[in-house]
Amino acid sequence: MNTRTTARFPLTRLLARCTVAATVALATAGAMAQAASTGSGQAWPNKPVRIVVPYGAGSSPDVIARIMAEKLSPRLGQPVIIENRAGAGGNNGTGAVAKAAGDGYNFVISTNGPLVYNTVLYKKLPYDPFTELRPVVLAGGQANVCAVRADSGITTLKELVDAMKKNPGKFNFSSTGVGSLSQLGVELLKVKTDTFAVHIPYASSPLSILAILQGDVQFACVPAVAVIPQVKAGKMRALAVSTAKRSQLMPDIPTMKEAGLPEIENLAWMAVMAPASTPTDIVRRMNQEINAVLAMPEVKEKLHAQYMEPIGGSEQDLQKFMQQELRVMTPIIKRTGISVE
Repeated sequence: MNTRTTARFPLTRLLARCTVAATVALATAGAMAQAASTGSGQAWPNKPVRIVVPYGAGSSPDVIARIMAEKLSPRLGQPVIIENRAGAGGNNGTGAVAKAAGDGYNFVISTNGPLVYNTVLYKKLPYDPFTELRPVVLAGGQANVCAVRADSGITTLKELVDAMKKNPGKFNFSSTGVGSLSQLGVELLKVKTDTFAVHIPYASSPLSILAILQGDVQFACVPAVAVIPQVKAGKMRALAVSTAKRSQLMPDIPTMKEAGLPEIENLAWMAVMAPASTPTDIVRRMNQEINAVLAMPEVKEKLHAQYMEPIGGSEQDLQKFMQQELRVMTPIIKRTGISVE
């Protein structure tokens, strides 16, 4: 069985699409100026727009949402309010927007798990991201970084694997929630290396990292934005990145294959979604505005500083990407045997 987690649109191609999409968005700025309609005859938006982040403050979706909101507000002519609604591995906030009014004032920036993986993991997910939400734009992505505490005595990913084999049952790992890529990436690593570690989920990547620093868990593979500051502070050691090639933003960290393990590739991505009943003209306007924002040099600079890459593209690109992620990850999830009530 092919267990690579590479989707049809890997990061390099997604970044290329972003450049094209952003150029188109900027070139059609004049067309974007005409107001969308809420269906009641009123111009949209005529009040603050809410973007729910289904994770805690400081998480990757929270960071990219706030960077985008700063530039979106003047373009939309209304405040863009970020609302953190963490819980259940991102399901609470994502599900809340799925059930919200499709009036153009409710959006969510969610991730791999709540938008795709949890449809396979959960026996009864309280919402359906493929029918109750509609794609707006694939905002950005980043590599996960596998890391340990600096004083652990472990210097490479292979050493971590060897330690787990020699000490079965003594290793725990943290994640950003059940069904998140930070869990599934490690579960796949365990399958590939025939190792065992207990999964302990947390509400955000900062909390996941704090668990390592406090000694509650021994390692994690979580978004770089939470890991690298601790690495620079000398408190943690980065062992490998989850992408197929070294990240240009973290060129000193090897890939898993370079670290001496089987090739494992995955991308932590963040997408903006709206309730399914949201009018098409509003979704298109929001898509165009976000693409324009993602193309701004100052936005790219801020995202790169957080080890994120802007992606962008059309609503259709995101829809195809999510469907491909579902096809690729379903057999992997089933192979790990993970299931959530």
